[in-house]
Amino acid sequence: MLKNRTFVRIMSIRESENMINYQTTALEDFVTNIYLRHKIMRPQDLDIDRIGRIFYIHTNRKPMPPRFDVIVRYRGIIVDSREPKSIQREQFFHELCHILRHAGHQSLMPRAFRELQEQDAQAFAMYAALPYHMLQHFDFSDPYIIGILAETFCIRQSLVYDRLNQIYRNQKSTLLTAENGLSYR
Repeated sequence: MLKNRTFVRIMSIRESENMINYQTTALEDFVTNIYLRHKIMRPQDLDIDRIGRIFYIHTNRKPMPPRFDVIVRYRGIIVDSREPKSIQREQFFHELCHILRHAGHQSLMPRAFRELQEQDAQAFAMYAALPYHMLQHFDFSDPYIIGILAETFCIRQSLVYDRLNQIYRNQKSTLLTAENGLSYR
């Protein structure tokens, strides 16, 4: 069922000449700039241990819920060793966002701030696991694109679906804005 629904929307991406009408978000630009600065150019470069080393973050796999720690100069991420590798990667990117973009301890924050940080970390994880600058090189007309991207990037198909859906919605919004002659610049 997931593949059939997605195929229709992905065809719309293809019809608009892959991603020519795609306007990246500020968060996507943040991820892309970090990756390019550190020469993370291909899906094979998205190794969580390598990314941890780049940012001086200790990466550990333990049978416990994921978390991050920042204690003076120590920075660490724990991913749940009981989970499949695809989920560990998503956990890593989620926690990486907290280290790179957020300040403060969530248990001391008002609920609204905590929720905002969690939404940011969810979006960051999606962009970090499937970065725009790597997606541009795939053929979105392939009916198996969901599986191809999930396997290539070692993530769950549901995350691929969410990312492609986000791209589709962004393109649709960009096209509507252009058709109506609206400009935000």
